[in-house]
Amino acid sequence: MPDRPDPDAALMLAVQRGDREAFTQLVGRFQQPIYNFILRTLRDETEAEDLTQVTFVQVWKSAARYSVKARFSTWLYTIARNLCLNEIRRRSRHPADPLDATPDDEDRPAPQYEDRSAPPATDELLHGELQTKLAEALADLPEHQRTAILLCQQEELSYEEIAAVLGCSLSATKSLIFRGRETLKLRLKGYLRTGDWI
Repeated sequence: MPDRPDPDAALMLAVQRGDREAFTQLVGRFQQPIYNFILRTLRDETEAEDLTQVTFVQVWKSAARYSVKARFSTWLYTIARNLCLNEIRRRSRHPADPLDATPDDEDRPAPQYEDRSAPPATDELLHGELQTKLAEALADLPEHQRTAILLCQQEELSYEEIAAVLGCSLSATKSLIFRGRETLKLRLKGYLRTGDWI
């Protein structure tokens, strides 16, 4: 347990005693960060919404087994990560075709043409493109590196907390984050210099 008291752990201990208001507070505090984490991991909004709900259902169901060994957020992100891993495994075993794929030309939307009267790309558009490229590069990282970077950069967990979520040593966690960052730099370097994507 960290030196400073964890108010979220205190809320979770109240949930153990059946306090629904404490559970509502935890959901309110963590629903968006958990959704963001799952969305960045799976890159599917509908799946992220579903698994966010499942995460909190698991929290409620597992309340009796919760013990204050680490910060509550570490325990919560571990649940969310495990659900993401299960979904990734399920997808690899049962790949699905897109529902909107159709062989009929009649059902295809009309082609979209560039509006040449529109102003040239703005900084906002370029920033959006860079964010898209960064998301693609993150998605291509090995799962442990991607999760470590997301938890570090997006969710601002400490290295110790990330190690607990991943179930590995502190030095292995630091190594995962370093290697992941180096891979991202390499992927984005050429794009930033030339606009070409490797």
